[in-house]
Amino acid sequence: MKNSNKKTRKSEYYDIQDVQDGLYVKGKDGYIFNHLMEYIESPENIKLAYRNIKANQGSHTQGTDNKTIEFFAHMDEDEYVSYIQSKMRNYHPKAVRRKEIPKPNGKFRPLGIPCIEDRLVQQCILQILEPICESKFYDSSYGFRPTRSVENAIKECENRIQLSHMQYVVDVDIKGFFDNVNHRKLMRQLWTLGIRDTRLLQIIKQVLKAPIKMPNGKIEHPTKGTPQGGILSPLLANVVLNELDWWIDSQWKGFCQKMEYPMKEQFNKNGQRRLSNEYRALRKSNLKEMYIVRYADDFKIFCQSRSDAIKIKSAVEDFINHRLKLEISEEKTGITNLKKKYCEFLGFKLKMMSKGKKHVVDARMTNKVVQRTSTNLKNQLKLIQQPKDQTELYERINKYNITVIGIHNYYGIANNVCKDLGRIQRNIDNVMLNRLNITKQGEIKQRVIKQRYGKSKQVRWLQGIPVVPIGYLKSRNPMAKKAGVNIYSLDGRREFLNITWVDMQILHYLMRNPVKGRSVEYNDNRISLYSAQKGKCAITGDELQVGKMHCHHKKPIHLGGDDKYKNLVFITDEVHRLVHAKETNTIATYLDGLNLDKKKLEKLNKLRVMAGLEIIKQ
Repeated sequence: MKNSNKKTRKSEYYDIQDVQDGLYVKGKDGYIFNHLMEYIESPENIKLAYRNIKANQGSHTQGTDNKTIEFFAHMDEDEYVSYIQSKMRNYHPKAVRRKEIPKPNGKFRPLGIPCIEDRLVQQCILQILEPICESKFYDSSYGFRPTRSVENAIKECENRIQLSHMQYVVDVDIKGFFDNVNHRKLMRQLWTLGIRDTRLLQIIKQVLKAPIKMPNGKIEHPTKGTPQGGILSPLLANVVLNELDWWIDSQWKGFCQKMEYPMKEQFNKNGQRRLSNEYRALRKSNLKEMYIVRYADDFKIFCQSRSDAIKIKSAVEDFINHRLKLEISEEKTGITNLKKKYCEFLGFKLKMMSKGKKHVVDARMTNKVVQRTSTNLKNQLKLIQQPKDQTELYERINKYNITVIGIHNYYGIANNVCKDLGRIQRNIDNVMLNRLNITKQGEIKQRVIKQRYGKSKQVRWLQGIPVVPIGYLKSRNPMAKKAGVNIYSLDGRREFLNITWVDMQILHYLMRNPVKGRSVEYNDNRISLYSAQKGKCAITGDELQVGKMHCHHKKPIHLGGDDKYKNLVFITDEVHRLVHAKETNTIATYLDGLNLDKKKLEKLNKLRVMAGLEIIKQ
C-alpha cells in the first residue's frame, strides 16, 4: 500500500489524478479511446514521468546512448517537455541494451535496458494506459498492479485450498513468456480493450520492435516478445494474459454470475453478490469448477477432481497455444494433488493437511529457496569475517541484517515457515561459531531491530553490533486484497491514503509555473520540498503563500552548490532576504519584522554560513 500511496501522491501533485480517475470510469463503461495522445503529451504528464523515473534506482543505469536521468535533470523544464513531445511526434526508439542477469539455477535472464529518453516516453504512456487497463483486468490477477501483492495472491490460494476445498492444482508453465509474446495478437488485444488511438498504437508497436544491442555488439531486430526491463512490459504482459483470466472465469465463476434465479439475490457486507446458492446448483451440472490465481506469467488453476484437472489442463494448453500464440513447457506443466504433494508458487510451497474434520494449509518456503537463502547468508558471514576496518564491519553486518529482515517480511506469511528458518539458523550457527568472535550479550540501539528482535535470545553481537537471528520469527496470516480498494477512484483511495497536509492549489501552481531558467531537477524538487515541509517555512514555521515564498539553495550555485533535494529549502521571502542581507541596518530591519527566537535564529545562521556570510548575533 505504501507504494500505491506514493504513486497517488505524485499524480495529485501534478494534477493527473482526476484524468486517471476519468479514464478508469470510462474504461469500466466500455468507452472507446481514440484521442489518448493529448493526455500523454500534456506537460503535466511529462513532468510526472520525470518524477516517477527519477525515483527509480534504474534511472542511473545507462542505455546504449550512455545517458542517465542526469541528462534531463539539468535541462530547463520547458526545454525538457518540448524534447519529449518532439520525440513522440516522430517516434523511433534507440537500440535497447541487452544485459544477462544470472538466475539462481545457473541460467541467465535476458534484460533489456532502453535509453533514458525511451524510458520517459514509456512512462508517459504507462501513466495514461494503466487506469484504462486496470478497469478491464481480472480481479484474481496480482502481478505488477497497484494495491496488489504476492501476499494477496498467496491468501487467495490458501482460501481456495482451505475454504473451497480445491484439492487439485493445474500448473501450466509458458515457455519464455516475455521473449515470445506475439506482437500482432497483443495489438489486437489492446484494440479490444478500447485503446484505439492509432498514433499511440504505432508508438507501442515501435517500442516492441526496438532494435536490441547484444553484449557482443551485434544488433538484432525482434519480431516477438516484450523486453524485460522495459517500463511498459509488465502492463503489456498483463494485457496478453488477461484474456486467459477471463476465459477461465467464463467457464465457472463468470458463468454463475450471469445466471438468473427465481430466488432472491443475496449480498455480502461489502456489497458483492453471494453466489453460494448458484454454485450449489451448478455443481449438479457437467460444468467444471475452476479458479485461477495469477501473478504475472506464473499462475495456478484450482479444481475439485483429477478428472476435471486433466480436462482443464488440456483445454488451457490449447487456449495458450492457439489463442495466445504461445508455447507450453511440457516438463514444467502438470497436475498436483495437494493432499499428497506440495504446490510451489512465488517461492512458497502449499499443501492441504487434515486437521480433525477440517482441511488446513501447510505453507512453507520451497526447498530451493531454503538452500539459496542458507548459502547466501553463509557467504555474507564469510565477508563479515575479514573486514578492512570497523566501518566496513558495520556495513556488512547491516547488509546481513537487512537481508534477514527482508526474508522475514516476505516469507513471514507462511504458517510453517519457522521450521524452514530453524533449519537455516542451525546451519548459520555453525558458521558463526567457527568463523566469528560472536558474543551473547550486548545492547540493541537500532529502533527497528529492538522492536522486532529485542525479546529474542538468539540475537548475537559482534564487536558490539547486533546480528539479527534468521530463526526468530512469528508468522502472520496473509492479508487478502481489501474489497473496494482502488488507486483510481476517490472512495477506493480513502482506504490507504493519508491525510493531505498541504494546499493542493499551491502545489499545482508550483507545477504549472516553474522558475524560468532553472533546471527540471530544481523545479521538481521544490514540489517535493513544499510537500515535505507541509507548506510551512523551514525557519519560522509560517504558512507559505504564492508570491511570498522562495526555494533557496543552501549552498549557492556560485559556491559549488547544485539543485539536489538536500541542497534546497523553502522559506518565506522575508527570511530569504535576511539570509542574504549584508548591511547592518537592513539586517536589523528584517529582524524586527520577523521576531525570531534563539532556535529559529540558529537555523537562519546555518543558512548564512553555508552562503558564505557572517552569522547574526542577537
